[in-house]
Amino acid sequence: MTRRYPARDQVAIVGVGTTEFSRDSGRSELALVVEACQNAIRDAGLTKHDIDGLSGDVFRNEILQSALGIPETGWAVSCLTAFNIQMTNAMMAVASGVCETVLVHHSMYRTPMLSASAAKDPFRKRAGDYQHARRPQSYWPDSIAGEASVYAPWARKYFDTYKARPEHLGYIAVNARSNARMNPHAAVTDPLSIEDYMKAPMLWDPLRMLDMEFPVDGSDAFVVTTAERARDLPHKPVLIHAAVAGQTDRTAEENLRDVDHSSQKVVSRRLWDVSELTIDDVDVYNPFDGFTITTLKWFEDIGWCGPGEAGDFLDDNWDAASGRIMINGRIPVNAHGGNMSEGASQGSGHIREAVHQLRGNAGQRQVDRARVALVTSGGFFFTPGAVMLRTTD
Repeated sequence: MTRRYPARDQVAIVGVGTTEFSRDSGRSELALVVEACQNAIRDAGLTKHDIDGLSGDVFRNEILQSALGIPETGWAVSCLTAFNIQMTNAMMAVASGVCETVLVHHSMYRTPMLSASAAKDPFRKRAGDYQHARRPQSYWPDSIAGEASVYAPWARKYFDTYKARPEHLGYIAVNARSNARMNPHAAVTDPLSIEDYMKAPMLWDPLRMLDMEFPVDGSDAFVVTTAERARDLPHKPVLIHAAVAGQTDRTAEENLRDVDHSSQKVVSRRLWDVSELTIDDVDVYNPFDGFTITTLKWFEDIGWCGPGEAGDFLDDNWDAASGRIMINGRIPVNAHGGNMSEGASQGSGHIREAVHQLRGNAGQRQVDRARVALVTSGGFFFTPGAVMLRTTD
């Protein structure tokens, strides 16, 4: 029985904006966020005067509101990534009536004002500039290579428990690159094969250099409003059918019970408790791919297959000719290239791709008659979430 969920299909994404994703934009983070937000507002057919709410991550809402010249807002919130949580916050604000039109923003920033030694780090992520002076201390080192040490032991545990093969992680990396080659927005489009993957340097066994996301400079933004108002705006409304987040009582990396009792499982239970759709309705699937092992587990935890079955599932759904994962021969996985090849957007790119697919403007990546998209975001610990999007046209 579906649990009561008043926000179901009552809120819509009506505007999408983005910037170029690059290794070194040469621009401030503020400039990138402002560009993405202006693009999203314009795409929605609205103006800054229509925005009365802001949902972001660690980029400060008051700086953004001032830079955009938004006269006044009645609601604003910032939270940790992954991006699904920011979208969930915006949905709840609109559905509750706290505000009517929310600008949801997210930024990725790695390169300005780096020292000579830091600039050589290929995994470098957030670097400080003037508006970061009051940011909270990061939980992680400045290089995501350090984060691999968190996921590698759990990847090894999974491999030892279920006899998975390195190629199963390779499928995920190659799929991302193959899809990115159809995405002019992607930061990395060089051809990649399973053989190339297997030759990549090992960072933390069993994770290789190609098992982690690709840091970029860039920004995404979205405009969210009521489904009723969306009907009068330029684009086909993309309804938020359901959006959830979840975590267990053991979110510290070393305290996870095991790979089959992570926060991803909480998200899955909560999503299917409130959704009137099922996994059989999904036309587009965009799982988080900060690390390949998190993607592997999302296949299991969200319900495409059972615990320990992701390797066999990928074997069965691997299209060797195109180098892509095609679920049941028709459902693409991260058709935009994901964090690994489009660029590490912490999930905002996954939502953007879902919206483009449901609008029918995804170019050569377009899925025929796409009406339902599922995005699962975050890793094993304290950031997972899921958003189910649909269109009724």
